[in-house]
Amino acid sequence: MVATSTLIVTAIPLLYLAFALGLGLWSRGEADQETTEGYVAGNRGIGLLVLYFIMGASILSGFAFLGGPGWAYSRGAAALYILVYGGFGMLPWYLFGPKISRLGREMGYVTQADFITDRYDSRLLSGLMAVVSVGAFIPYLVIQIKGVGFVLNEASNGLIPFWLSALLPFAVIAVYVFTSGMMGVGWSNVLQGIMMIVLAWGLGLYLPFELYGGLQPMFERIAAEQPTHLVVGAPEMPMLRYSSYIVVSALGFVMWPHLFMRAYTADSERTLKRTVVLYPTFQYLLIPILLIGFSGVLYVTDLSNPDRILPHLVTTLDLNPFLVGFFFAGALAAAMSTADAIVHAAASITARDFYKPLFDPGIDDRREARLMKLAVFPIVGVAYYFALFSPVEIVQLLAGAYGAIIQFLPLVVGALYWPRATREGALAGLFAGASVTVLFTFFAASPLQLHAGLWGLLATTAVFIPVSLVTEVDDIEFAREIIRLSRPESVRDPPGSPSGVATDGGTDPDAPGDEGEGRCSR
Repeated sequence: MVATSTLIVTAIPLLYLAFALGLGLWSRGEADQETTEGYVAGNRGIGLLVLYFIMGASILSGFAFLGGPGWAYSRGAAALYILVYGGFGMLPWYLFGPKISRLGREMGYVTQADFITDRYDSRLLSGLMAVVSVGAFIPYLVIQIKGVGFVLNEASNGLIPFWLSALLPFAVIAVYVFTSGMMGVGWSNVLQGIMMIVLAWGLGLYLPFELYGGLQPMFERIAAEQPTHLVVGAPEMPMLRYSSYIVVSALGFVMWPHLFMRAYTADSERTLKRTVVLYPTFQYLLIPILLIGFSGVLYVTDLSNPDRILPHLVTTLDLNPFLVGFFFAGALAAAMSTADAIVHAAASITARDFYKPLFDPGIDDRREARLMKLAVFPIVGVAYYFALFSPVEIVQLLAGAYGAIIQFLPLVVGALYWPRATREGALAGLFAGASVTVLFTFFAASPLQLHAGLWGLLATTAVFIPVSLVTEVDDIEFAREIIRLSRPESVRDPPGSPSGVATDGGTDPDAPGDEGEGRCSR
């Protein structure tokens, strides 16, 4: 007979799933879900509260609630890299974000590849970026599916099998992303973010006091009994490798398409900048999450999978079942808050950046929005399949995905600041960087134990710049116009200046038919 406490612990996360589904479906009415702009960008009307939680909750995911404690438990101080890159990762967006937002409103962009491939005038680049993006999204989704599978399976004490534990939350996500698009993701992230903040701090402070009598006694005992656990650069994570993980994660932070695309959703540039300034406050959530992992170092010695340290601690302590149930619901919210944003972005990219430019450039807006919705279910299905059979550690999955996404950084910088950057340079650079990253991720040991994505970034840059210098920009006036339009209106150069568009034959952004439309297959 199943114990009453197990039923209570299981019921609370399931009730949370039902509430999340209802909220996701309710929010659809705030934007026209039958248009691309409404489905992808929420009609560009998202305010500070929702944008803050979208940006925060989209990053602090199943990786944070499961992989973060897992690294603190198994690798100790090396897990602090999560705090470092999280603190610095949003800083570039204070510069890039407003520029991207302005271009989105001027040119009608709603995805990352919209902007980049329009600037470089290449449908092939759009397709290549879509493949790289979705290819990186799949392991990121696998992380979340494994996370929700762990949570419900542990919460139910095995009553709900892993395959069903992983399936139920993603079925909920698929339904509200299908029906409500960006607005469903946004308001769900508000709910999920609030739950994460409250429950992470509650559990992160409770466990050290329950097991050790406080934070200081916990670290004093670890220092006395396992001192290498508190040293960065231990054999499991040499300093050079540790540093490369920070660099790649910080630089690649806002290159993730689902975060990049949020610049298009803000209702104003002021909202976007305030979100960037406030974002580090959400990173404080990582402190109690790491404390959870450290609290298990001396109490759990035979855990085969470090990513299970949080559910293991919660279920083995004599806690009130209602409290345990809420903790599991918080972990479930963490995984879902990232998963819904990724599913939404992956479906949008599949239709907008892959199918449309390569196979049906003339597709109308409503058919495109429908295609995005239909792409939701196969994307979830593919990630679910890999989640059931992939033995890779959660943090390693995320690190590999970052290595792929960071290759977009030179192309973004070139498009925003360097009119001399060319299509050939962008294509050659991206291909070189992605190839090097794949090589050192799957087929060969990375030199100096550096993150494979760092070698890829060096390759992308080393190819992108010289190839651009030896090839010609097809439309230098348009390249300069992109840079001009990315600036605030009060400081824009007039058309005809070196940074603007020449008046004799150049592109006039106010000409009929140009408003809200890029030039490359849009």
